Amino acid sequence: MGKMGYRLLGRSGLRVSELALGTMTFGREVAWGADLAECARMFRAYVDAGGNFIDTANRYTMGTSERIVGELVKGDRDRFVIATKYTLVDWPGDPNAGGSHRKNMMRSVRGSLDRLGTDHIDLLYVHMWDPFTPIEETVRALDDLVRAGTVHYVGVSDTPAWVVSRAVTLAERMGWTPYTALQIRYGLADRTPERELLPMARGLDLAVTPWAVLGAGALTGKYGKQGGGGGGKGGGRSGRRERGRFDHDPGRARGVLTERTAAIADELAGVAAEAGATPAQVAIAWVRARPGVVIPILGVRTLAQARDDLGCLDVHITEGQLERLDGVSRVELGFPHDFLESDLVTGLMYGGTRDAIRSHRPG
Repeated sequence: MGKMGYRLLGRSGLRVSELALGTMTFGREVAWGADLAECARMFRAYVDAGGNFIDTANRYTMGTSERIVGELVKGDRDRFVIATKYTLVDWPGDPNAGGSHRKNMMRSVRGSLDRLGTDHIDLLYVHMWDPFTPIEETVRALDDLVRAGTVHYVGVSDTPAWVVSRAVTLAERMGWTPYTALQIRYGLADRTPERELLPMARGLDLAVTPWAVLGAGALTGKYGKQGGGGGGKGGGRSGRRERGRFDHDPGRARGVLTERTAAIADELAGVAAEAGATPAQVAIAWVRARPGVVIPILGVRTLAQARDDLGCLDVHITEGQLERLDGVSRVELGFPHDFLESDLVTGLMYGGTRDAIRSHRPG
């Protein structure tokens, strides 16, 4: 297996492995979950490959995910970068048991610390955008946690680009702790974040940690014309539950297998066969090759899936293969991007000199 490399977490100096281990499947409280023994085997395979970046959340498997993560890192806590999240409701009926406001943040973080068996969280994400809570309240409260040493770095997940940009700008202006990471749904099956979220992340120097990189299981090789047969070594994943953050749900995978996704899956299977890899490995390798700091989250339910996904470290995709995958999966960026890239507008803006201008800034 190829050697795991490390990336700086966005604008920070924190070193994290180039693949993160997702733990949404850690615990049997949900149908797709794994028991402690299997979680330990997946965790050990990831660590043996050089991984140190663990992704969990307060509501994953009703809190069991955090408890299992805490048990697995016990005795070697400082070796790992543990990311967890708050915002989702812990119990129905209480309007303050969820949301991004200060009260829920502090309560939720206390619970996460207890379940993880630690005195600090390396990276705390705001899990989802809460439009009821002012951005100022959230960013200031996060800064208080960092100043107290309870949290080391902060990030944001599943939130519009304009909200993230405003939060980072506010933090910079006020001398508060800015976001260093952005967690989003992204992969060959869904490239819509390329319209706003990914350019923003590069411009603000945020690390991107994508979930559902296998398109809810649609890109594992099990579905599409290739079925389970196309995909180099190992072919598809028929006979096993598919996964990701939602990649573990085969019913969900079939639900998202549109004509477009099926075409992507077929092209992916062809590239995988040429590369001597599985479709899942190639799909993850494609995400790793995107511009900026992009750290895919591996959403696995079994040791076999963990080993298969970690095999992406050995995969090399040629420029021609990347172009084929790009061609079949590309999305229209829409206005104003397509408008600004039109010949008419570039002529009006640069007067024929655009190609002569070199910029060092991400665009």
